[in-house]
Amino acid sequence: MSSPGLSSFAATQALWRFLNNERVTLPALAEPLRAAAREAIARRELPCVLVVHDWCKLDYRRHGSKRDVVQLTHARDVGYELGTALLVSPADGSPLAPVELRLRTAEGVHSTRDEKVSAACCHVDQVLPTMEASDGWELGVPCVHVIDREGDSVGHFRRWSAGGHLFLVRADDRRVVHAGRSVLLSEVAEELASGGRFREVGDVEYRGGRGRQEVAEVEVVLDRPAQRRGRDGRRRVVPGDALVVRVVISRIRDSEGRVAAQWLLVTNVPGELAAGERLARWYYWRWRIESFFKLLKSAGHEIEHWQQQSGMAIARRLLVVAMACVVVWELERNESVEGRELKRVLIRLSGRQTSRRRPVTAPALLAGLLVLLPILDLLEAYDGDLRQLRDLALKAIPFLDTG
Repeated sequence: MSSPGLSSFAATQALWRFLNNERVTLPALAEPLRAAAREAIARRELPCVLVVHDWCKLDYRRHGSKRDVVQLTHARDVGYELGTALLVSPADGSPLAPVELRLRTAEGVHSTRDEKVSAACCHVDQVLPTMEASDGWELGVPCVHVIDREGDSVGHFRRWSAGGHLFLVRADDRRVVHAGRSVLLSEVAEELASGGRFREVGDVEYRGGRGRQEVAEVEVVLDRPAQRRGRDGRRRVVPGDALVVRVVISRIRDSEGRVAAQWLLVTNVPGELAAGERLARWYYWRWRIESFFKLLKSAGHEIEHWQQQSGMAIARRLLVVAMACVVVWELERNESVEGRELKRVLIRLSGRQTSRRRPVTAPALLAGLLVLLPILDLLEAYDGDLRQLRDLALKAIPFLDTG
């Protein structure tokens, strides 16, 4: 029988060698995630898939051993920046898999797209290379790229459309051409509201409560020139062709009927693929990537406490734990008899309290899974004999025997 202590030490050494092995590339580690995504898309027969783009900071200002951290905003904001493309189901908003990860360090950007370190660039400029890379993921269905207001750029809209890429972006109150007039999107929303064009599409969760979602849509033209900052820091006007897009206005009304939130969504997704209310729901599901970041951080893997000494080692470990997130999401959706029983066991092992409204959560399942895996390893050492393990514990700690 092997010693569990020696096995743990050997596993720690093996993990260190793995995370610092230059032959272990990020594109190779990303392939199992993409394979899991392809399998999920095919199994669920999805007509398309949402690719949600977002960025988050990894705080390592207290980690003096990491020599490649970068100043992100102010002097005390030090660490790495993680960019992610997360696949989400358009049918029910469930997360499928993160298929591209980029980690910005002082050395440059480590990416699952390329083995070489690339130069850093602004967030919106990172989107088109990911769009182009998505053609090589072999997903078998069209991708709709969902981006928050960081993606609101008419110059990028034109380049994305010219490349044949579908996008759904939350816009600021920009000026457009509607019904032959130059107006602000907020004015378009007011006209649609006064004309009774909004329609209720169902209940949604909003800031811990419930709200009613209503949607209106209209076609507009983007004809204004883009602005792009040059290397010298100056803004330059970049003219371009007029671009016809759909604008979807999504509103949330609270229990008293007041407008609690409003989103102005710009998209080139054709109407035969998705109506306005479906597009509004697709953008609503953008929050799944925030849940993924939370699962990496305080609600799960505690990434900001990892002690690896380089961004590359962090990136390798990140891709491994990302697969654990995929496993948890799959289990969360598993409603078989075995799936429900395993979820019950994992929730109990997690030691976390869950609400009656949400008895199963991804953070609790992950915490339970991280307890279960060492137990399974321990049972291997004891040849799966639970009675032998119980007798050992009672002999060593007699007061555990309560009857």
